[in-house]
Amino acid sequence: MRHHGGFVEVITGSMFCGKTEELIRRLRRAVIAKQKVQVFKPGIDIRYDEGKVTSHGGHNYEAMPIQKPDEIFEHLESDTTVVAIDEAQFFDDEIVPITQRLANQGIRVIIAGLDMDFRGEPFGPMPILMAKAEKVDKLHAICVICGEDASRTQRLVDGKPAKYDDPIVIVGASEMYQARCRAHHEVPR
Repeated sequence: MRHHGGFVEVITGSMFCGKTEELIRRLRRAVIAKQKVQVFKPGIDIRYDEGKVTSHGGHNYEAMPIQKPDEIFEHLESDTTVVAIDEAQFFDDEIVPITQRLANQGIRVIIAGLDMDFRGEPFGPMPILMAKAEKVDKLHAICVICGEDASRTQRLVDGKPAKYDDPIVIVGASEMYQARCRAHHEVPR
């Protein structure tokens, strides 16, 4: 079933807040509604399975790994009505016009990605994607220190907070990252 018009939705927040879980939930609903779904993810993300998007809770969905956003059009099938993109923060700004083009073609585009890097600063193309989206949902995790809502991702190096000048992109999971609230997020200079 085609949509009456395309649109962009963004699911964002810190690590461990359920972004991929929510993405998978929306994809399953789209399939129930008899919509044709295609899922893409950055090739850099091989934490769980190269050919799937996988939540930290273990739920997964088939996905095509791509290196550059324009590869979406090389693999886009003519009857696709929903395109999902996980871990969008790892793509360059080229992802923005591509998502807009997909939406302009009548496709529902669902994007999931971190809104901030481990330093607490906007991450890659996510701020622009959020600004241009018709719908944005910011999810929160639980702070591992105090149990309050966590909106930030704490990177750890040998059990201590990563320094501000450390590399921004290091793909990892709970062994390297924690969800933290503003009060407990640390980034030494």
